[in-house]
Amino acid sequence: MDIQSGTYYWPETMEETPSYPALDKDLTCDVLIIGAGSSGAQCAYYLAEQGLRPVIIEQEKVGSGSTSTNTTILQSSGEKYFTDLIHTFGEEAIAKHYKLCQQAIDDIEQACEKVRIDTEFKRRDTLYYVSQEGDLPAFQKEYQWLKSEGAPVEWVDSDWIREHYSFEKQGAVYVKNDGEMNPLAFTHGLIDYVHQKGAQVFEHTKMTGLHYEDGKPVIRTGQGNIIRAEKVIFAAGYNDMEIKKEKKARFVSTYTVTTAPVPDFTGWHNRTLIWETARPYVYIRSTKDNRVIIGGLDEDTNHPVERDQKMIHKRDGLLQEFHKLFPEIQVEAEYVSAAFYGGMVDGLPMIGEYPEYPNSHFLLAYGDNGIVYGMVLAKLLAQMISGDKKVDATLYQRGQS
Repeated sequence: MDIQSGTYYWPETMEETPSYPALDKDLTCDVLIIGAGSSGAQCAYYLAEQGLRPVIIEQEKVGSGSTSTNTTILQSSGEKYFTDLIHTFGEEAIAKHYKLCQQAIDDIEQACEKVRIDTEFKRRDTLYYVSQEGDLPAFQKEYQWLKSEGAPVEWVDSDWIREHYSFEKQGAVYVKNDGEMNPLAFTHGLIDYVHQKGAQVFEHTKMTGLHYEDGKPVIRTGQGNIIRAEKVIFAAGYNDMEIKKEKKARFVSTYTVTTAPVPDFTGWHNRTLIWETARPYVYIRSTKDNRVIIGGLDEDTNHPVERDQKMIHKRDGLLQEFHKLFPEIQVEAEYVSAAFYGGMVDGLPMIGEYPEYPNSHFLLAYGDNGIVYGMVLAKLLAQMISGDKKVDATLYQRGQS
């Protein structure tokens, strides 16, 4: 799958990264993870924490896929309101989902403290503002639900926004203790961590064949080697769709601008994460080295050529949206990218399990909050694989053949 194009900021933040050999022999293992992007790294991390030593194979380099374009705004909220998700899944289930997403951000922070690589993790508050008057009733309902669940949120009015920012909006939800980080450093940090704990990691090792013997996965690699596993986790991001097409998955195109460093952040209270109620939305964050990342303006296309033809137009549009909010901050685009962005039609990520793929799990952490979702699903999967009888992942086990 032609996932992305353009120029990417995160690889420039890591002058040297750990490297791993290609597989050159047959292997037998308890758990094989296909993919060493953020989802695969998260799975490996939790399995290692359970005392297991997974094998991880990656067709290119660690973090070389969509991880390198992930903007990594870490939030509990997603594109669909929780109050809308309740209509599909029920209030009890969505309250549980919300709590798991909150816990995932805490778990990410704890993992960042364990690894040897600086992940640039930082807690950030979020300003989630009303884009237009028609959005207000549903958004206030969402706020009231979050408040009832004990979320760290406050409603701020137009006067408060005017006092703290260089723009005016009708109102906003101010969310405390969300986060941001460097997704590539995080992925490398986790892979390095599990490798130190005995996990085997192989780069430039592509799965070229898959079959099952007595219900157990047998994988053939591009080098001609065979890996026999008790269980396999497919965590190859959007490339999982080339192995098993999931009917609930949908793909659009999204765009990102990363600016040159700026000297100050006038009119930007606490450098909060910025998000809005408009769909498609624009989101904004800053980086450790004082750049600005502006993303969004999604297009309903999954054709690479059509996606890429819009890149310059979208670059200009994203810069224009930023200048509307922060006219005193002068920015210049230094990196511009276009990428496929996946989500689930029902609004929740998935652990795909299918009869024709026994002892196999597809980690589909698709959505605007992918790394948070990945942490939720990876933790549940590790608990399931390690034999924890108390874990309940049924909310996310929704595969359709």
